[in-house]
Amino acid sequence: MADYRAPLMDMRFVREEVFQAEQEWRAMSATADFNAELADAVLEEAARLVEAELFPLNQRGDHEGCVMSDGAVTTPGGFRQAFAELARGGWCGLGGNPAHGGQGLPKLLTQSFDELLYASNTGFALYLTLNNGAGLLLDAYANDAVKTRYLPRLYAGEWLGTMCLTEPHCGTDLGLIKTRAVPSDDGRYSVTGSKIWITGGEHDLTDNIVHLVLAKLPDAPPGAKGISLFLVPKRRVLEDGSLGEANGVVCGGLEHKMGINGSATCVMHFEGAEGVLIGEPHQGLAAMFTMMNYERLSIGIQGLGLGDVAYQSAIAFARERRQSRAPGGAAEPDQAADPILVHPDVRRMALNARAWNEGGRLFAACVARELDRAKYHADREVREAADELVALLTPVAKAFLTDRGFAATVEAQQIYGGSGYCVEWGAEQYVRDARIAMIYEGTNGIQAMDLIGRKLTRNRGAYVERLVDRIRADLEDDDIDTPDVHPFREALERELIRLERVTEAVIDAASKDAAAAGAAANDYLHLLGYAVYSWLWWKAACAAQRGLTQQGPSGEDFYRAKLIVGQHFLTRQLPHSEALERQIAAGPSGLMALERDWF
Repeated sequence: MADYRAPLMDMRFVREEVFQAEQEWRAMSATADFNAELADAVLEEAARLVEAELFPLNQRGDHEGCVMSDGAVTTPGGFRQAFAELARGGWCGLGGNPAHGGQGLPKLLTQSFDELLYASNTGFALYLTLNNGAGLLLDAYANDAVKTRYLPRLYAGEWLGTMCLTEPHCGTDLGLIKTRAVPSDDGRYSVTGSKIWITGGEHDLTDNIVHLVLAKLPDAPPGAKGISLFLVPKRRVLEDGSLGEANGVVCGGLEHKMGINGSATCVMHFEGAEGVLIGEPHQGLAAMFTMMNYERLSIGIQGLGLGDVAYQSAIAFARERRQSRAPGGAAEPDQAADPILVHPDVRRMALNARAWNEGGRLFAACVARELDRAKYHADREVREAADELVALLTPVAKAFLTDRGFAATVEAQQIYGGSGYCVEWGAEQYVRDARIAMIYEGTNGIQAMDLIGRKLTRNRGAYVERLVDRIRADLEDDDIDTPDVHPFREALERELIRLERVTEAVIDAASKDAAAAGAAANDYLHLLGYAVYSWLWWKAACAAQRGLTQQGPSGEDFYRAKLIVGQHFLTRQLPHSEALERQIAAGPSGLMALERDWF
C-alpha cells in the first residue's frame, strides 16, 4: 500500500537553515510577524489534515473519478466533506490579501503547503491551486468592487476559481481563440464560446464557480494583442453578493484522462454568459500571465510532491520486501532473504528519486523566496532583482521540476518490480498523475522556448549573467570549505563556467540560424536546471555542515544523510550536464535535415 508522511523536518531545514526564513521575513514589513514557530505550527496542522483526510481519499478518487449527469459533475466520494473541512479551517486563503479576508502568508511558507496537497492527493489539490491563482490575478487586476465581491468568497472556499484559455482548435497560440465578448449598455459583457481542458470547470464542491475567461471584443486587433480577460461566474452574483440564476455557463462533458481522475477536467460552453471585464481591453493575456506564472510554479511543485510520495511508498515497500542476499553476505541471516533495500541497484533508484525530490524542494523554496522579495521588499533594487530571477527561473521551475518529478515516480515504481504495475500498491497512479504535469500550463517544450526566447536571446543573456554573478557572490560570502563541502563548491564553480560558455554559444548560434534557438531550447533549460541545482545543493551542504559543527536542530543523522544524498546528485546526476553541452553543440542541422515527407 502507498505510504505518506509530510516531510516536515526537511521542509524546516530548507526554510530555516538554508534560506534563513526568519531573517528574510523580518526584513519586510508585510511578513515581519511570521517566524519559525508559526511556520512550524501551520505546517504541522497541514500535515495532520493531508495525512488524515486527503491521502486516504487519493486512490478512491483515482478509481471513482468524476461523474457527469444532466450537466452536473459529482466529485469522488469524500471530496466534498474534505473540501468543506479545508474551507472551514481557512486553508483556501493562506496567501490571500488580508484586506479581503486572506491570511497573507509568505510564499516561502505556502509553497510547502502546496507540496503537501499535491503529494497527498493531486486530483483534489488542483481545485485549490487554481483557486489560489484566480485570487492572485483578481487582487492584481480587478477593480475594488470586484475584489470586494469575489475575493472574500474565494479565500473562504465558498466559491472556487478556474482559468479558461484553450479552445478546441488552438493550444498555446491563444491569438487564434474564437470566444467573443459583446459589450452591453450596463458595462457588462455577453461572453460566447467554448473552452477545453478546464480544471474544476464544473463540480459539486461549491455553490458557485468563478471562471476567468480569455475572449475577444468586437473591435479587437488580430492575434494575441486582441485578447481581453473576463470574470464569468457560473451563477450570477447580485448586488448584495447573493447568488442569482444560472449564467449561461454549461459543462459540455468531462475529458477522459490517463490520470488525475479526481480532478474534473471539463469542456465548457459560454452561451451569452454575463461577464465583467478584468483589467484593460485587449490586455487580457498580460493579466492572465499573473495566474499562469503562479500555476507554472504550482505545477512544478506537483511534480515534486508526487515524486516524494512515490519515493516514500517505495521505500516502505523496500524495507519489507525480501529477495536474495546483500552483496557481502546475509544482512539478516535469521531470515530467508534480505530486504531489497540492501541491493546496490535498488539503492541507485531510491537515491535518484530522493536526490531529485530534495533538490526540487530547494528549488521551489528558492523561487518562493524571490517571489516574496519581489512583492514585499522595501528596496526597489532588491524587488527588481528578485522579479528578474523569478522571470528567468519560472519556466525552469515548471519544466525541470516536473521532468525530475516524473523521473522520480518511475524510479520509485521500478523498485516494486511487478507489484509496481498493479493498482493496489499505488505506484502506477503516481506515474500517471505526474505525467500530466509535463504537459499542462504549457508543455515543457513550450517552457524551454519561453526561456530561450524571452529570457535568454532577447536580452543577450543578461538575466543569466546576473544569476551567475549572484551565485559567485554567494560563494564569496560563505567561507565553509570543509572536505565534505569542497566537492559541492568545486562542482558549482565548474557548472557556472559551463553555463557561461554554453550561453554565449547559444546566443551566437541563434543570431546566425533561425532554427538554432529551438534546437537548443530543451537541452539548455535542463543545463540551467542542473546549474541552479548545483548552487542549491552547495547551499544545503553548507547548512548541513554548519548543523554538524554547531549541533543544529535537525540532528547529526539528518545532516550526514543530507550530505550523502547531495553527493549522489554530484556524482550520479550532475554529469548529465556534460552530455547536454555536447547535444547543444550539435546544433539544428541534424534535426532539420529530414524532409517533412520522410517522417
